[in-house]
Parts: sequence; structure tokens; C-alpha cells
Amino acid sequence: MEQLDIPKDRLDGPLRREAVKKNVAAIHVSGKLSLLQRKLSNVLLLNAYDDLISKSQHRINARTLCLMVGYNSNDMETLKQALRSLAETVAEWDMLDEAGRQEWGVSSLLSFAKLKGGVCEYAYSPALAEKLHDPKVFALINLNIQRRFNSGHALALYENCYRFARTGSTGWWPLEIFRRLMGVDGSAYYETFKHLNAKVIKPAVTEVNKTSNIFVTPELRKSGRTVSAIRFRIKENPQLAMFDIDDGEAVRSGEVYRRLRDLGVSDRLARQWIGEHGEAYVGDKIDYVAAKPDVSSPARYLAAAIRDDYAGAGTGAGAAPDADPAVRAEMERRQAGEQALRAAEDARAEALNAERRRRAARMARVREIVEARNPTQRDADRRFFLSSLKGDLEREEFARLGWASALNARAIFAFWQEVQPGAFADLPE
Repeated sequence: MEQLDIPKDRLDGPLRREAVKKNVAAIHVSGKLSLLQRKLSNVLLLNAYDDLISKSQHRINARTLCLMVGYNSNDMETLKQALRSLAETVAEWDMLDEAGRQEWGVSSLLSFAKLKGGVCEYAYSPALAEKLHDPKVFALINLNIQRRFNSGHALALYENCYRFARTGSTGWWPLEIFRRLMGVDGSAYYETFKHLNAKVIKPAVTEVNKTSNIFVTPELRKSGRTVSAIRFRIKENPQLAMFDIDDGEAVRSGEVYRRLRDLGVSDRLARQWIGEHGEAYVGDKIDYVAAKPDVSSPARYLAAAIRDDYAGAGTGAGAAPDADPAVRAEMERRQAGEQALRAAEDARAEALNAERRRRAARMARVREIVEARNPTQRDADRRFFLSSLKGDLEREEFARLGWASALNARAIFAFWQEVQPGAFADLPE
């Protein structure tokens, strides 16, 4: 199903920036995260980024968090499991410090997380927060692009390639490093390059090239007949160039930016306001504040003027009743768009919930059927079903998880439907 872009006017503060700076160290240690966990990690980092060093804890509305990650905003159990996994995942970095000395460190990705009153509170360890906030080397991860990925391997490849977009190549990665970046270094199955290429590299490259703002092309280095290293050539995807993030230089050269800085507004906040509202809107608010010489804190008053649209010149919540008809029409159009978006999100969430309930009911029925059979039958069922699986990955997961294998769910349901016709007939479709 098509992913909807995150509407910036439904979000607050740093979440409206769309892009998160992702430090090289963080990218390198995130390989073992699932797709959901990787997306969640990026959103949490975006939300906390401005205060990573100054605050020890961070907060975000749980439903907003679910919306930005792209799944049912009522599914708190899935959110809890994802947060638990982030707290249990070890982050490791190996990089040069400011003096050029090698620095190695290890930390959990989240030092804690909790859900209370519809709010998610979380924290990073001080050492990891310092690394995540380091602006010297980073990649810009666009959250609207992130939401379009359906594979954790593809998103991992995108993150690790995009930071090299300007140089045009990742440089050579030994295969053991590449497996680690993709999160498959602990699997004997992926030690064979044929399997790694078929199940990880080719699908991930296809999805990155289809989904993101870059094209990547893998190149291989061999030692004899064995592949020993891989690199990716990178170029811009002109079809999705709209997602590129401005590096800020064009904004910094403008008159509105200069006036904001003169008022004491930080570089980051000045670029954020201009990016969100446009130079004309922000310039109008600067003029409004400049006409009030008795204001004790112009920067703080300007923040309120921009947020609440003082003087009714724009389309914010504080627009005057006698605002221009075109402004009112724009407000009505945006409200209609928000309602349509919410309806689409609700429909998508309901469809996902219905599919989850259907699958859970069928899995429960399979457990009932299996438990009702004698040990000899169970052994024969397993061996017969295992022999019907064609792929090594499918056989490996079934050997490990048995009838609870999610990868083989469709085949499992078809198998038991054939063994016991009508086995699922009383279950909801």
C-alpha cells in the first residue's frame, strides 16, 4: 500500500524538520535492527537531536511516534517490543577523537524507555549521546523516504550509502564489515556470497533505487575466485530529487536569515523557521516584532509570533477572523487534506489490524491441530512439510521455529488446509 507523506503541520518542534543527522558511528552499529526498530531509532533521534547534550531525557507523544514510524497508532504492544529491542541492542563505535586518537566505545542504543499517559520517555547514555550529536561526519536521513522502505536491509544500505552521496562511492568494504552493516554477520547462511547476494544485496539495491533519492550500483573485488570486498557507486536519482535536503547555504545567504541571527536566533532555529514557513512569512513576523520596541525579549516574542501567527498574516492557528479570503480558503483546503489523511491512516490501520487478527487466529488453529496429533504424526508432518520448502532460508527458519515460522505462514496454512480440509472454515476471512 502506498505510504503517505508525514504532514508537517500535524507535528511539533524538531519533528517538523523531516531530516535527522545520523552520525557515522550510529549508522555502523545499527545493522542488526529490524526495519521497524531502525525507523523507530531514527525518529527518536530526530525528536531528541537538539537537546541530546543539554537534556538527559526526552519525550514524544506515543501516537505521533507510531504515525511517523508508519504503523497503527493504537498498537502499543508492537511499540513496546520495538523499544525493548532498542534498549537490549548494543551500540559500538570505533572512530577518531578530536586529537586524532582511536576511540572505541560500547553502549545500549537506549539507556531506558517507558510509556506513560500516552507519552514515550527515553534516554541515551551520555557517551552515546555525544557521538550521536557530533556534526562533523553525518548523513541526512529523510523520514518521508524512510517510511517508503519495506525492507530493513534496504534501509540499512540506504543509510550507509547516502552519507557518501557527494563522493560518489562508498569505498571498499570487506565482506565481513558489509555483513555487519546489514545485520547478518551472525548467520552462517550468509557466509556464502551466493546467498548474501541473492537475499540481501540484490533486493536491497532494487528497493533503494526504486524508493530513494539515490541510485546505487554494487561492484565486487575478488581474491582468486572468491569475492572479498564490495563497494557501491552512488548517483542522484533525478526522479526523487525533490527529497534532497538543502544543506542550508542558500538560506544563510538571505536577508531574512541575517535578520533572525541579528535578533539572537540560533542558526539551526533560523533555518528551521525559514524551511517550515518560508521567507515571506518569517520576514512579516520580524517586521511585526520590530514594530513593538517595548518587547523585552524579541527572539522569544518572535517565536510566539511565528507559532501563533500574530497579526493574522499567515495561515496559522492565530490568523485573524478578517484574514484574506484566499488565506481562509487555504486553511480550509489544508483542514480537508488533514481529514483525508487521517481517514486514510485509519483505514490502513484497520486493514493491518484485520490481517494481524486473521493470521493470529490461523496460527492458533495450527497449534491446536498439531497438539491434537500423536508424536508419530507430528514428526511425519514436519518432515513432509520441510521437504516441500524450496528455499534454504525458508527451510532454515522452519527447522528453527517449526509451525510458528512467520516466513512460511502462507505455506503452513495451505499445508494444513490440504491435510484437513475446512480447518480454517469457521475463522473470519
